[in-house]
Amino acid sequence: MLTFPCCKINLGLYVTAKRADGYHDLETVFYPVPLKDALEVLPLRENSGMPYRLTQYGQCIEGPAEKNLVVKAYLLLAQDFPLPPVDIHLYKYIPSGAGLGGGSTDAAYMLMLLNDMYHLELSVEALIAYASRLGADCAFFIHGKPTFATGIGNIFTPVELSLEGMQLVIVKPDIFVSTEEAFRRVTPQRPPVSLTNIVRQPVSTWRDTMCNDFELSIFPHHPRIGEIKQQLYDAGAVYASMSGSGSSVFGLFEEGAKLPTSHDFPQDFFFKHEL
Repeated sequence: MLTFPCCKINLGLYVTAKRADGYHDLETVFYPVPLKDALEVLPLRENSGMPYRLTQYGQCIEGPAEKNLVVKAYLLLAQDFPLPPVDIHLYKYIPSGAGLGGGSTDAAYMLMLLNDMYHLELSVEALIAYASRLGADCAFFIHGKPTFATGIGNIFTPVELSLEGMQLVIVKPDIFVSTEEAFRRVTPQRPPVSLTNIVRQPVSTWRDTMCNDFELSIFPHHPRIGEIKQQLYDAGAVYASMSGSGSSVFGLFEEGAKLPTSHDFPQDFFFKHEL
């Protein structure tokens, strides 16, 4: 069975407080984006005695297979269901360390794929519960609709929001920003206006009213990321921002606007799509 996990961008992100447990409270708006990986699961025919085999293609992901979130998703369900051995093929196109949720979406889609493939009859609510055990934002990808997220990014409220007709550009430099680094450098603060109110306003107003708190601490240490944001504005973006804790930057352009091309970012990952 084959599926195509999509990624997300963060339309603004505020880090609002540091918690007693060491995590941070935040508020953000997740928006699904059709930049996708490919995930295929087949029965493992070989009598190897192993519960799974993982083969990866595309962008390289370092680390042992058991650390990969698609494997963790399989093993999580295997604790509660008699899943047979599986042959997992994962093609990575969503860049890692980009703030796009590439690992989280793979995990969520793995849960949904196994649910369908082996007729586990798990409800959406049950899938969300499993996904939440794999990562704070994994559960978002179960329903994959615009969502206002609070807590540590794991408390979801649907948002009536559509960017249909707009054009999206994502640029990701060869820079890895660890989540630990991003949170270590950020200064938590309460936003003057909630993102739920800001995203209801025209996109043309977002540049002056919405931000990603991580930019203030990340850009001085990784100036190339800030340069990309300015390049997108110079190219005519209505709104541009770093996604999540970085290092990708996205720009939203009006329908019919002339977009920058990969030639404008020759050293960087480049993606464009009409939403």
